[in-house]
Amino acid sequence: MAGPMRGSMKAYKSVALDSQKTVATPYKVVQMLLAGALERLAKARVAIDKEKFAERGELLSATLMIVAELRMALDHDAGGEISANLDNLYEFMMGEIVQANIHDDVDKLETVSRLLREIKEGWDAIPVSEQE
Repeated sequence: MAGPMRGSMKAYKSVALDSQKTVATPYKVVQMLLAGALERLAKARVAIDKEKFAERGELLSATLMIVAELRMALDHDAGGEISANLDNLYEFMMGEIVQANIHDDVDKLETVSRLLREIKEGWDAIPVSEQE
C-alpha cells in the first residue's frame, strides 16, 4: 500500500487505538502498551537485519515512548516497592533501547523484549476480578 492510502491507514489505526484506550480499563491499557512495545521491538529487530535504519529508528522511538508512558503510569503511593522496582527496570530498558538504536545492538533489544515479556506474563496472570 502506498501514498495517501497508507497515511489513511495509519490515521485509522491511531483513531482505533485512541478509541480503545478511551473505553478500556487501566489494566487493559497497560496490557495494550506492553503488547505494542513487544511488537515494535520485534519489527525493529527485523529492520536492523534488513539495514532499514530509518524504520528501525522510528520503531525504537515509538517503543521508547511506550516504555516512558508505562513508567509515568506507575502509582508509587499504592505500588510501594513493586512500583519502585518497575521504575528502575523501565529506566534500564529505556537506556538499552537508546543504545540499541545507536549501535544496532540486537542483543540489547532481546534483553528489553525478555524483560517486557516477563512483565506482560505477570500482568496477564492478574485475575479478572482484580483488573478494574
